[in-house]
Amino acid sequence: MHLLILGSVLLLPLVIGHSLGAPSFSIDYKNDCFRKDGEVFRYISGSIHYSRIPRVYWKDRLLKMYMAGLNAIQTYIPWNYHEESPGRYSFSGDRDVEHFLQLAKDIGFLVILRPGPYICAEWDMGGLPAWLLKKDDIVLRSSDADYIAAVDKWMGTLLPMMKPFLYQNGGPIITVQVENEYGSYFACDYNYLRHLSTLFRSHLGDDAVLFTTDGAGAGYLKCGSLQGLYATVDFGPGGNVTAAFEAQRCAEPHGPLVNSEFYTGWLDHWGSPHSVVPAALVAKSLNEILAVGASVNLYMFIGGTNFGYWNGANWPYGPQPTSYDYDAPLTEAGDLTEKYFAIREVIKLYRKIPEGPIPPTTPKYAYGTVVLKKLQTIPDALENLSFSGPVKSMYPQTFVELNQAFGYVLYRTALPFNCSAPTPLSSPLNGIHDRAYVSVEGVAVGILERDKALTVNVSGKAGSQLDILVENMGRINYGKYINDFKGLVSNMTLGSDMLRGWTMYSLSIDEAIREGLLGEMTPTDESQPAALALPTFYQGSFIIPEGIPDLPQDTYINLPEWRKGHVWINGFNLGRYWPSRGPQVTLFVPASVLSSAAPNNVTVLELEEAPCSSGPCGVEFISTPILNATVQFNRHQHRRLFNKEDLL
Repeated sequence: MHLLILGSVLLLPLVIGHSLGAPSFSIDYKNDCFRKDGEVFRYISGSIHYSRIPRVYWKDRLLKMYMAGLNAIQTYIPWNYHEESPGRYSFSGDRDVEHFLQLAKDIGFLVILRPGPYICAEWDMGGLPAWLLKKDDIVLRSSDADYIAAVDKWMGTLLPMMKPFLYQNGGPIITVQVENEYGSYFACDYNYLRHLSTLFRSHLGDDAVLFTTDGAGAGYLKCGSLQGLYATVDFGPGGNVTAAFEAQRCAEPHGPLVNSEFYTGWLDHWGSPHSVVPAALVAKSLNEILAVGASVNLYMFIGGTNFGYWNGANWPYGPQPTSYDYDAPLTEAGDLTEKYFAIREVIKLYRKIPEGPIPPTTPKYAYGTVVLKKLQTIPDALENLSFSGPVKSMYPQTFVELNQAFGYVLYRTALPFNCSAPTPLSSPLNGIHDRAYVSVEGVAVGILERDKALTVNVSGKAGSQLDILVENMGRINYGKYINDFKGLVSNMTLGSDMLRGWTMYSLSIDEAIREGLLGEMTPTDESQPAALALPTFYQGSFIIPEGIPDLPQDTYINLPEWRKGHVWINGFNLGRYWPSRGPQVTLFVPASVLSSAAPNNVTVLELEEAPCSSGPCGVEFISTPILNATVQFNRHQHRRLFNKEDLL
């Protein structure tokens, strides 16, 4: 049983190890506590995801967490963030997890590491790489041989990197989670958990404290816990703390009480109100947890941003917005909040708070309006956007089949017969994953959307070009539908006829913008404004003012009259905007993507209709965020706070 054994047998090596100065961290089952270097230990931790925060701000956010009185942090490692294609690893820049761990240690934190392989985290596909779906019948998070082979290879790369950071090796990592909330997954494959436990032990050694996390209910712990992995629970404010820990005691009769995810806020979805959880409620429940001597991790302490395409989605299909603010104690931009200080006051009751000033909220600057000019539409720019060229197939292929993980794919075919009267173009099997922009002969005719709009009427002559631009809005990150294929995942029909003979273009939009490949449109006399336009690029630039100290500063880009699309600044993908659906309106722009030495280029891909039909149009940089604007509330996505089973 290594260090995870009972009472007096455990204490002897701890005392010896401590007397020799060797660091040790273990579970004391006799006294129901953690022991750090032989002494009773309890952690008060906060979640921070390095993948959602620019590297230049890691230190600022960590220092603010430290000054709140936390003695540990918790972080996920998203597999797909580091291995976007098989065998090609990225651990530099914003992906330099080793630097992040060292920085945490230097500041004075211990670390609770959650390396997956599955993490959930409201992150695309729960952190699993999309290329796993090349085997279309793969059973993720199970003993499926192909899945296990990929996990073994990934963990064989990652865990040896983590081993020097274990506490007993002089690093900050005190505990390591195996998988994540497995008791909420349908597979209930104990052989899978046993394999992971053996795999982690083989790379991290016998002294590493390995744990699991599940909902605070016997049903979750039944499939989520395994002998040799210490079972912890998660639950949010307002619940019965005693009952929640009684559930943990069903799996772990002895050992420390641990809430691995105490929810300080909650996640958002496009089309639902921004989640807000009162600071007083969070503080009250946190006090109840600490009063019984439990260890706790506040999820999230800072949420950050789903830059680029990294947001996840839940079922029924509901993608999360670009902001992962989470109504956390530190805002998306790292700002101090009332909740931060309320939590700090509670922690003060249980441990000494570090002395000294708290790093201030980072300043924001309103750079004003930037006028944008119209560039090419996606069909016009196709040659410069599709680096891999056209792929022809009788039936449409998915993103994965086209070796495209994120973003957009253009599907093109021809109308097989005359549609003199409006004829329904349909996805009978709900195969639009996730949103599609339809045009005939270069004229936008409608939008198809997963679960919501499966048919649009089209008209045109036989042979007319039919384009369907499909947007991947984020893969499902939780529950049994995480094998979430993107694109046209089933056949399309026109009237009663199945469409055949497709040409598909994988679009490398990020690369094209970085390389400056988008051209300007030749001015034309535009007719009356249409309700819908072809997906079109717009671009402008602005210069950071001179004579003002400490610029550039963070800012927010506001696009209130734009409908839906993506924004890039200096080639950096800020993420999606969708103010017409809400709740998020503005996008956070970290100062690290701005330049004071050269003009800052702003590129917008508007998918539906830009506010530019009657003249110049622009975007506005403002100093305060708008995260809770008008929404199209979908009652089917409503659920009680803090109950993850509602997402199944």
